[in-house]
Amino acid sequence: MSLSNGVRATGWRGWLCVLAAGLLTSTSAFAAERQPVEPVDISVRGITEFHIGRDERMFGPLEFVGGLEMTGSSRDFGALSAFRFIHAGSDFIGVTDTGFWYFGSIARMAQGRPFAIFNFTMQQMVDEAGKPIDKKWDVDAEGLDVKDGIATVGFERKHRIAQFKIDAAGMKAPFKLLDFLVPVRELRQNRGFETVTRAPAEGPLKGALVVVSEKSLDKDGNIYAAIIEGPGKGIFTVRRKGEFDITDGAFLPNGDLLLLERSFSMASGVKMRLRRIAGAEIAKGKVADGSVLLEADMAYQIDNMEGMDVWRRDDGKLIVSLVSDDNHSILQRNLYLEFILHED
Repeated sequence: MSLSNGVRATGWRGWLCVLAAGLLTSTSAFAAERQPVEPVDISVRGITEFHIGRDERMFGPLEFVGGLEMTGSSRDFGALSAFRFIHAGSDFIGVTDTGFWYFGSIARMAQGRPFAIFNFTMQQMVDEAGKPIDKKWDVDAEGLDVKDGIATVGFERKHRIAQFKIDAAGMKAPFKLLDFLVPVRELRQNRGFETVTRAPAEGPLKGALVVVSEKSLDKDGNIYAAIIEGPGKGIFTVRRKGEFDITDGAFLPNGDLLLLERSFSMASGVKMRLRRIAGAEIAKGKVADGSVLLEADMAYQIDNMEGMDVWRRDDGKLIVSLVSDDNHSILQRNLYLEFILHED
């Protein structure tokens, strides 16, 4: 939760309200008449400190660049579950877990700090007949990868990996479903594929798509994942550490996999974590594990962090961008955060 003055508060009553608000709005995300593509005005408040009340910039190998707290003019705005840049650091595409696509661009100051979101639009996901899909069960979009004008989306509840042609003027139904290898019986209803990401083309996985579930566990308590194409095709798992679940992931240029993780409890509220998995750990039959780069609780400018992308800035710096999912709750926030990942 957040208060208007930026101080963060927790408590079991507040978090019950968060959960209730999410449930009340998730099933019929405002099915009233809409424009097919709706322009949305985004108002922002700049975030200059990641650790609230402190001016430190370095958090392990990550250097905080800046961030934005976002509110939108549309009642559909929110529930931002995944995003990827179409053009590094500027134009982006994303999905919500209420069944919407969103597009927009980030404006930056001379030194590269984000300061505004513009050209933001939203459109509802549609079926083969072009009709909007209103049932959350069918369009709980959680993971996203983008390559060569194709968006590959991971859905949970009704588990699938689907591919769409990107058209900001009017997204259509998927043209292809991919085999995600993991047996459907092993995927938990609300803990499916939150990570859909593509390995570097020059690495051992040869540009293959990799999917990782949020919290679908094998008999040893490890998280199901799979390389779903290419020479290394097969199922692997990610070791679960503590009470954290996986909400997104993106490959680094050297082939390592950066995972965004989240935990929640009534006592301590929400936490986020970034974990780096060595590329050699990602292989059929392996249990992948890695080191924690960053862990943050509600003393930091975080919320329900769900989406991530990794990209390279014009000056060569490697950037990690994160977005949060507010669950359409007035007690949560839509955040955009940026860090420089200092390379070895």
